[in-house]
Amino acid sequence: MNEQEAMTAEYTPASFDPLSTVQIANTICETFERQPLVSMAYEIPRFEGSGLYALYYRGHSVDLYLPLASLQIPVYAGQALSSNSATGERVRERYPLHSRLKQHRLSILEGGLPITEFRFRALLLPDVHADLGENALRVGYQPVWNSKLKGFGSKEQGSTTRQSKKSKWDTVHDGRRRTHGGVIHDVEKLKEQVRAHIAQQVSDYDERAWPHPSADKYLDLDVP
Repeated sequence: MNEQEAMTAEYTPASFDPLSTVQIANTICETFERQPLVSMAYEIPRFEGSGLYALYYRGHSVDLYLPLASLQIPVYAGQALSSNSATGERVRERYPLHSRLKQHRLSILEGGLPITEFRFRALLLPDVHADLGENALRVGYQPVWNSKLKGFGSKEQGSTTRQSKKSKWDTVHDGRRRTHGGVIHDVEKLKEQVRAHIAQQVSDYDERAWPHPSADKYLDLDVP
């Protein structure tokens, strides 16, 4: 048996399940990353619905996040659902995705970060697909505010939460109008962890399971 015959004898066709969880998640993420990047400099026009979103740094003045400024790597990824994950009941809010982005915009402002240098990307989706997309973005990118600087997306609810210790995000980006217990994190140590994490993200950038669009699309909304 010659080499060509041996290779043919060992050949097995590729397997592809277009409805597998992994494939659906990859399709969601590829579609998501083809959505325009929208400036957070202005109030976000209200829209109905739930779905998937991510926040991106697109500036030049925050050295900590500068390596991410030209890449598809988000600083934070999340979802806003139409149902309560604990009870399965429909939420009363008609604008869950818009409301979540509005809250995040306020957090960025109060954290002393330049809001003009941040963008968001969003996609309206059924809850189950938003959940798949968020998980894929978090696993694929390990966004720094989801992983190393936790606490950005937390809400202050009740006396117990108000007395909890300051989050890592609030330690590095202090200023949100909320009460905290004592500071327990070392700011400089956190920043070093962030720098190392982002360097690894950049190094692994081309290893995503879905293809990146050839170029980002920007859409800055000038809303009075």
